[in-house]
Amino acid sequence: MKHTTRLFVNGEAVEVPVGSTVLDAATEIGVDVPTLCHEPRVDPMGSCRMCLVEIEGQRRLQPGCKFVAQPGMVVHTDSERVKRHRRLLLSMYLADHAVDADGLPAERGVGNQLRQHVLDHGTGPALPSIEADRTYRVDHNPYVHFDPEACVLCNLCVRYCDEVEAVSAITLANRGSQTTIATADQRGLLDTTCEMCGGCIAVCPTGAMTEKPSIGSDWRQEEKVRTTCNFCGVGCQLDLHVNDGKVVRVTSPDPGQTVNDGNLCIKGRFAYEFVHHEERLTTPLIRGDDGQFRQASWEEAIQVAARGLLGVKERHGADALGFISSSRCTGEENYLMQKLSRAAFGTNNCHQCAAT
Repeated sequence: MKHTTRLFVNGEAVEVPVGSTVLDAATEIGVDVPTLCHEPRVDPMGSCRMCLVEIEGQRRLQPGCKFVAQPGMVVHTDSERVKRHRRLLLSMYLADHAVDADGLPAERGVGNQLRQHVLDHGTGPALPSIEADRTYRVDHNPYVHFDPEACVLCNLCVRYCDEVEAVSAITLANRGSQTTIATADQRGLLDTTCEMCGGCIAVCPTGAMTEKPSIGSDWRQEEKVRTTCNFCGVGCQLDLHVNDGKVVRVTSPDPGQTVNDGNLCIKGRFAYEFVHHEERLTTPLIRGDDGQFRQASWEEAIQVAARGLLGVKERHGADALGFISSSRCTGEENYLMQKLSRAAFGTNNCHQCAAT
């Protein structure tokens, strides 16, 4: 049985696994098909219509994110028909979207994919603005902000909450031009099953979902620094967004790259205030003969700790020592702690707080 499908995208042959979509095939050869509602961790929906492509033999344009590739299929992703569709579609989005003084989709502190699509593909004729009352209850949760005027109803946040987090805290509400993202009975997120993971923010293509603590920060001025979350031992990778020497937001690497597959919990995404807390210790402290703490270098602090442990061992034996590791450490760090206990000091009195 053949496990691949061969088709043609913009005249170039491409072979993809059976069951792959047209979008998968285009991506395989580096052809950029614009999308708004597509995300690899959730099932394709085809609601945004940005990824429509022309397939020979098909009367209508088809959504590349859902249409399954077939042997011998001939696909055009950049034909005049497709370009005309994109321009008109973007005009329709602009009629129902908050814009800035230049008539472009407004930035929300993060990159707005709709804005970039307008810049890349242009628009068709200007359409009358849609006046709609998208009633949204003010939510006093500390982390997630939602602006209904920036929402394009791609439903990504709802699908992520349902399919990835299995929480289903948010949903689509109302009908027609008044459709918006909401919760059951318009409850605040803290009164729902929401875990405040911020995944809805991560998948939102327009910035309609944003982090409350970082509102006002310009993503174009931010520098990303990759690090490891220190709240548990899973080893989730984080991207710290630094502006003017201060962490202003936390995101995760793209799906499929790291152990957390683009996901974060509430601690990893939002509990970064301690980094700049005024009471945070940034220099080792050693208690002097007068009983008061004084600042010291790391080398001096390690030497003092080592002399103290060795002194206990000499006076009372190795089993008078005990080593306790933390569940916030990585697996590698916990391994080194037990190695320090057994190999360096000769005792098996080693414990880890997660075992209690």
